[in-house]
Amino acid sequence: MKITPTKTPLVIKKMFPNYIWDIPTEQKTIYLTFDDGPTPEITHWTLNTLKQYNAKATFFCIGRNIEKHPDIFQDIINEGHSIGNHTYNHLKGWKTQKQEYIDDVLKTQSLIEQQQTSKLFRPPYGKIKPKQANELIQMGYKIIMWDVLSFDWDATISNAACLENVISKTKKGSIIVFHDSLKAASNLQYALPKVLEHYSNLGFSFKNIVIPD
Repeated sequence: MKITPTKTPLVIKKMFPNYIWDIPTEQKTIYLTFDDGPTPEITHWTLNTLKQYNAKATFFCIGRNIEKHPDIFQDIINEGHSIGNHTYNHLKGWKTQKQEYIDDVLKTQSLIEQQQTSKLFRPPYGKIKPKQANELIQMGYKIIMWDVLSFDWDATISNAACLENVISKTKKGSIIVFHDSLKAASNLQYALPKVLEHYSNLGFSFKNIVIPD
């Protein structure tokens, strides 16, 4: 049974106003995000699928995966997508000391900044202590959370349920979480093309996240 809701409740957004949960707009715009790559077996498929719909997205990359697959990381940038920091070791903030957490973020940041300037950050699992978050915000990071979770990584939900999670909850300005990871591949490969087709037919566009300083 899922404890984390598919749609982030308004009360949670109000409790943590310094985090970015969605991007309010009157335009028909959706913000797709992909966590945990780059992954050879799935990231290129994701890029190719996005390209078919002229869709841009934001990829929250794990530092160790950037080091392992620098060519795929460069392909993400070359396709015009935004990059975000997802720590080097996919750390769970609630179980990590502040300085260790910050150092892990900075290790990934040094890899990102070899190719792209970005201060977007998403905590793995959405779990981050207030002191960790406050220090990152003071350093200029924008902490990007989400409005809608696809639960694509959850092997207990069906392809159809993954798709329904997104279709039933997304609105203008929603930030949606997918994963370009092996664990999520089956659900992602089913749901992503259908999400792109559904919202394209409704006149929506898919943009990467760019937050002004």
